[in-house]
Amino acid sequence: MSQETDHIHRPDPQATLRQAAGLAEHLGRIGAQWLPQPDPEAVKTLVEQFQSDAAETPAAPAVAESPAPAANPPAANPPAPQTPAPQRPAAPPQSPTSAQAPTIQAPATKGSAFSLVAESPTAGHSYPGPAASSEQRTAALAEYAQQVAACTRCDVLSKCRTQTVFGEGNVNPRVVFFGEAPGRDEDLSGRPFVGKAGELLTKMIQACKFAREDVYILNTVKCRPPNNRNPEPTEIDNCREFFEAQLNLLRPEYIVCLGLISTQALLRTKLSVGQLRGKLHNHFDSKVVVTYHPAYLLRNPAAKKAAWDDLQLMLRDAGLM
Repeated sequence: MSQETDHIHRPDPQATLRQAAGLAEHLGRIGAQWLPQPDPEAVKTLVEQFQSDAAETPAAPAVAESPAPAANPPAANPPAPQTPAPQRPAAPPQSPTSAQAPTIQAPATKGSAFSLVAESPTAGHSYPGPAASSEQRTAALAEYAQQVAACTRCDVLSKCRTQTVFGEGNVNPRVVFFGEAPGRDEDLSGRPFVGKAGELLTKMIQACKFAREDVYILNTVKCRPPNNRNPEPTEIDNCREFFEAQLNLLRPEYIVCLGLISTQALLRTKLSVGQLRGKLHNHFDSKVVVTYHPAYLLRNPAAKKAAWDDLQLMLRDAGLM
């Protein structure tokens, strides 16, 4: 016959906290959409409850090999710990860039924190301000392009560039393709994606049943980094207000992020392309598709099938296939 004791197990508060921290770290690694934020008052109440229970309960004696059951043991009713109310995640901040303000001030988002979750802070929000007409968009984009051409925020990039590469295409696009940085051919021509990677991008656009003139193409930074290196975080911050202004004016239905740099810059995340592929994300009212950069596909042709899968995800959502 099995034997029972009247000892009640009390949880170790430090072990509970360690387990909670480990769970939060694991959820961050696998890309959880959001993590609940603790209520400081509820945490304090639970800690006090744990400490009170530990102080009132004597240490359990060692259990003998054949302990005799106690006669008529008293019923044990330990106080139940208070359960904290679930904390909703904080509302995402609105973008400071306005489609009606073509004069650009110092970047307001420099140094902002990036997240380990896939959800962009702009998701669930509408683009700020009213939508501009085609004429207003054309005029505002031309004004921004002039400011970019005169920009010296990045000392290294402004000195080594031949010319800036602002972006080009339809000012009322259904789809925007968002790349990384100009290369040598782009630096010489002043146009985005005109080299070998640009030729492949044009084929990708045509495979989606669009012409290149139907879409808008831009990069995260507007100047070619030396030796085609990746843009530095400060350089991306310096250009952020320009590419956000472009997107706020264009307001496309879909933004296709080409590669890691543009993906992390737009969604403000540290997750990889592989972790973000296969689903639609959001930047304000635009749906965001994450795929590989054409230059990566030229080096790794086996990844072209995955990139086509990503574009098909957009086409199915748009009702185009």
